Amino acid sequence: MAPSSPTLAPVPSPPTPEHAPTAPAPSRRGGRLLALDGMRLVAALMVCLYHYAGRGGTVSASWGQSPDRIFPVLPSVAMYGCLGVQFFFVISGFVICMSSWGRTLGDFFRSRVARLYPAYWVALVLVTAASFVLPVVLKPLRLDEFLVNMTMLQMPMGVPRILGVCWTLWVEVRFYALFALLVVARGATYRRVVLFCSVWTLAAVIAKSAHNELTEQLIMPDYAPFFVGGLALYLIHRFGSNLVLWGIVAVSWMLGQSTATRGLWQVTPHGDFHRDPRIIVLVVTLCFLAVAAVALGWTRKAAWPWLSTAGALTYPFYLVHEHLGWFVIRVLHRGLGLPSWTTLVVTVLGMLVLAWLIHRFVEKPFGPRLKKGMQQGKLGFRSPRLGF
Repeated sequence: MAPSSPTLAPVPSPPTPEHAPTAPAPSRRGGRLLALDGMRLVAALMVCLYHYAGRGGTVSASWGQSPDRIFPVLPSVAMYGCLGVQFFFVISGFVICMSSWGRTLGDFFRSRVARLYPAYWVALVLVTAASFVLPVVLKPLRLDEFLVNMTMLQMPMGVPRILGVCWTLWVEVRFYALFALLVVARGATYRRVVLFCSVWTLAAVIAKSAHNELTEQLIMPDYAPFFVGGLALYLIHRFGSNLVLWGIVAVSWMLGQSTATRGLWQVTPHGDFHRDPRIIVLVVTLCFLAVAAVALGWTRKAAWPWLSTAGALTYPFYLVHEHLGWFVIRVLHRGLGLPSWTTLVVTVLGMLVLAWLIHRFVEKPFGPRLKKGMQQGKLGFRSPRLGF
């Protein structure tokens, strides 16, 4: 997952699809964007609790025993936290559609690179350093493997991951590529986004039944419904409700809950606890409903300034919390003997503080510089047609 924080545009009166505007309306900050910021942090905390208390494997090694023996109730809730990833994808569809409106392909590319890479590179360095100090949490990788991880393309290259969560970044990158090439390159409009949603949904269903690795990598049938649902919800936010858009959302929800249930309800080889399929459907439904509330304007009053800070912390927190959190848990709980709940709270707060430091001293100063360095004329090529 790679979240973004664009400025929110007010909702114009619903145009006909043929006359949907291609340029954004005047922008302003609003409660809807702040609500999305808060939801992004909620999704990150869901994943965090899953990693700390909702599974076995390395987590059990960090605690010294299975989390369900330490926390009497928490694991039965935390094991559903992995669905925070699907929540991220719905939010991402909404936000990426919003942030790409009126932008050229070059603008879109530069904004994604500047948003994703600075914090990601720092997270790689921090986790790699921790792996040398306490290799039982994560084995250090060779230099050649580390360098491939720097590109964010380690998954398709078959190279071991430094960050466990980077598989979701690979999903996000493929979504960005599809949306950029098929929508942003020609300019985002109502009709183009609706067509993109419809074709991607059909392609995802076909790819699911084809059982072809290449098409599954390109189409991502397990995750496409969540992105498509978010895209359609943004169109509802921007242009108003209609049967076509709600139909896309409904189909996306129905397909999404199916792929999530089939993929998560079983006991996995990694030691995850058994999940109830009914609760999986409920959590997926709540994820769609939360973003739908933003699309419909029901969250306008959620305009607390701290939500903006919460949104800013989400991406760096998501990157560093897993392996560094296991490191801290092992040191605090098994090394220093802190009680389990104290260890859990201190670890989560510590990761949030680290995320703020990365945002303040890495993302804020270096993200804009990286983006500026890629401005037109400094990329080494120009393409007025594509907006580079």
